[in-house]
Amino acid sequence: MQILQPPGWPRPRGYANGIAAKGALVCVSGMVGWDATGVFQTEDFAGQVRQALLNILAVLAQAQAGPEHIVRMTWYVLDKDEYVGAYKEIGQIYRELIGNHYPAMTAVQVAGLLEPQARVEIEVTAVVDR
Repeated sequence: MQILQPPGWPRPRGYANGIAAKGALVCVSGMVGWDATGVFQTEDFAGQVRQALLNILAVLAQAQAGPEHIVRMTWYVLDKDEYVGAYKEIGQIYRELIGNHYPAMTAVQVAGLLEPQARVEIEVTAVVDR
């Protein structure tokens, strides 16, 4: 995996401008903050982020992949202000579960998510060198 950082560009914080990778492609559907039984245990934004990331890691494990294989993340949030207000807590959760691996990322505010209780949905692309 190669981090793509154009010369002279400021280094981004918490994400990469781009990543080049070679291997088996693993696509993880958008994960929301419900548990393995499909039940939301919290309405809290950061709590839902934690569970969504745990769900992503569980799916990646099925492909013998881990957080270090993630090349791209897309975050869909209902409320940009809620997302920004939780930056610090999200950062702590992210580093706890994903570590200091920062893939290419996009965050988008959306009008709604299909699951009425969901505050965030995160989808991932990973590449596993086999």
